Amino acid sequence: MVAPPDNDVIWARSLHHSHNGSPGLGGVSIGVQDAEILAVTGPRGSGKTTLLHCLSGRLVPQQGEVWFNSVPVHTMAPRVREQLRRERFGWIASDPELVPELTVWENAALPLLLRGVSHRAARKAATEWLERLDIAAFAKKRPHALLQAQRQRISVARALAAQPTVIFADEPTATLHRADRTQVLRTLTTAARSHGITVVLATHDAEVAALADRAVALLDGRRVATVTPPAEPEAEGRAACSLSV
Repeated sequence: MVAPPDNDVIWARSLHHSHNGSPGLGGVSIGVQDAEILAVTGPRGSGKTTLLHCLSGRLVPQQGEVWFNSVPVHTMAPRVREQLRRERFGWIASDPELVPELTVWENAALPLLLRGVSHRAARKAATEWLERLDIAAFAKKRPHALLQAQRQRISVARALAAQPTVIFADEPTATLHRADRTQVLRTLTTAARSHGITVVLATHDAEVAALADRAVALLDGRRVATVTPPAEPEAEGRAACSLSV
């Protein structure tokens, strides 16, 4: 194994993974610097979600290495990886993945409560982020009573309240209208920069990617230099691309 660069909080080399025989990643290498917001771009099915799952320890690559702060994630025991995700990583999916039996503030505070943080401290931290996302008025309601955009704000508050080192955001605004998308992304990126949080953001939206410090592109599970959409919406075939060097 080769040790990662000192300034990379996340570093991965030659990641390979397939799903039921279908290739997901085909030799992807990537580094993410401390406090950087990195956008992983590409069309649907390009491997973005698989990459985020491997980088976050949710999935162990079939080949390759993943390091977090110079510690190999790919060789960790499952319980150790679970602890790493709970204590150091935040996750925002395109679907909020909330616990229906819990109230809004309990969902936002859940990672802290699982760590053993006191009820009062966890509720205070969660409420602060719910307020920033204009959702605190619903703190005592349950997710089923809220709109999709409101539930997604809860998932963002949950990730930020846990004070993670890294937040992995997999198409976090894919289901939101433009106004909601703007507020959620502004809160996430502003909070990340003010709190020194590293963000790995998967998106197929060029406007979302433009908010990042840097972007890398995937196509068919491989790093590419650029991904150019077809000239016309009706055009068939894959996007044109040039391989990175």
